[in-house]
Amino acid sequence: MNISILLPYKENFSPDYPGAVSLFVYETSKISKYKKNITVFGNTTYKKKFKLKYVNIDLKKDLFTSQTKLYVNKFINLEKNFNSTIIEIHNRPSYIHILNSKLKNKILTLYFHNDPLSMDGSKTIDQRKLLLKSCYKIIFNSAWSKKRFLEGLENKFVNSNKLLIFYQSAKKNTSSIIKNKKKWITFVGKLNRAKGYDIFVKSIIKVLNRFTQWKAIVIGDEKREKILLKHKNATILGFRKHEDVLRIFKKTSITVACSRWEEPFGRTSLEASANGCAVIITNKGGLPETVTNAKIINNLTEKKFN
Repeated sequence: MNISILLPYKENFSPDYPGAVSLFVYETSKISKYKKNITVFGNTTYKKKFKLKYVNIDLKKDLFTSQTKLYVNKFINLEKNFNSTIIEIHNRPSYIHILNSKLKNKILTLYFHNDPLSMDGSKTIDQRKLLLKSCYKIIFNSAWSKKRFLEGLENKFVNSNKLLIFYQSAKKNTSSIIKNKKKWITFVGKLNRAKGYDIFVKSIIKVLNRFTQWKAIVIGDEKREKILLKHKNATILGFRKHEDVLRIFKKTSITVACSRWEEPFGRTSLEASANGCAVIITNKGGLPETVTNAKIINNLTEKKFN
C-alpha cells in the first residue's frame, strides 16, 4: 500500500526554513510504520529537503491558469507513477474538490491545520458537506478546529466517524532539565500583531527594567511588519531551525504565546511545556488545548503581562 502526501503549494519541505505543515508531516512520517511507502509531494526552492521520499512539483507561472489547478493537475500526473491507495491532503480543502473530480478508487484524507472557515474549499456549508462526502477521513488538530468545521451543519454530522481530532505531540524531556534553566523569557513565532508580538515587546521592556537579571530571547521573523524590540537584555535571534528552538526551550524558564488571532492549535506552547517551561498563553482558538497547566490570559493587554 503506497501513500502520497500533497503539501500546500510553496510549503517548504526543508529543515532550512520549514513550514508548520511540513514539520508536522516530517515528524509523523519518519516514525510511521509505513514510512517506506510514503512519498511527499510539494513545491519549494530550497535544495535541502527533509530525509523522506520527496518529489518536487516544479511550476512555471501562467497568468491565464490558476496555480492551484496547475499544481494539483501536475501532482495527479506525477502520482500515476506511484499508484498510491491513499492520498493525504494537508490544509488545502480546495485540492480535494479537484482530485475528487479526476481520481477514482482513491482514499482521500484531509488534514486541517488552520481554521476551516477561513480556507478556500471549506468556507461554505455546501463545500464542507461535499468534503464529508468525498473524504474517507477529515482530521483536525484541535477540538476548536473541528467545531469551526461543524458550524452551520446539521446535528447528524456532529458525531460522524469521518471527523477525527489528532492532537500533535512533543517528546517530553526529563525533569533534570529544570535544574539547568536560565532566567530567560522566550517568544517564538512570527513577529507580528496577530501573534501579539507588539504587546509582548511593550510588556517585556518593563519586565526587564524591573528584573534586571532576566533576559528576553526572541525567535522568529516577519517581512511585512516591523515591530522593534530594543533592550540591553533582549536578544533577537531571527529564524532558527527546529532543533535549535528545542535546545533554547530546554534552557528557558518562561515562554509566551500571546496570539490575538484564533490559533488552530499552537506548537510553540506544546513544545515549550514539554521542555519544562512555564507557559503563558491567550485563550485563542485551540491554544488552551496545548498545555495542561498554563497561565491563560483572557484579555490581551499590556497590563496583563506586567
